[in-house]
Amino acid sequence: MSWRPGPGLPLVDAMTPAVLVLAGPVTRGEVTGLCAVVRARLEGGRSRVVVCDVGGLGPPGLGTVDLLARLQLTARRAGGRIRLRDPDPALHALLDLVGLRLEVEGQPEEREPALRVEEAVEPGDPPP
Repeated sequence: MSWRPGPGLPLVDAMTPAVLVLAGPVTRGEVTGLCAVVRARLEGGRSRVVVCDVGGLGPPGLGTVDLLARLQLTARRAGGRIRLRDPDPALHALLDLVGLRLEVEGQPEEREPALRVEEAVEPGDPPP
């Protein structure tokens, strides 16, 4: 993995979630450091979300699921959550299979209607 923390806490706009780019494969030894980064970003800013860019993780496996579960647990303990950016469809399917529900960037949250969805009207339907 090519990620290295910079000196001090990163500067983050209060309205923009922090982005953590995950490039894989991530080893078990790196998980603790990544959890510390998530905790620091949640405690250091006003945003309660850390966006995890998972596009570079490579083929998904149980190691990836373990990493994301630990990052989500760390974020929850710090009062926030993680959101996935650019997940592989196979990763999304694997997370569903193991029952780990994570928010994905660009998808509407549960119980929230999708934006700009119009219902088709058939000819002869009475007006609403």
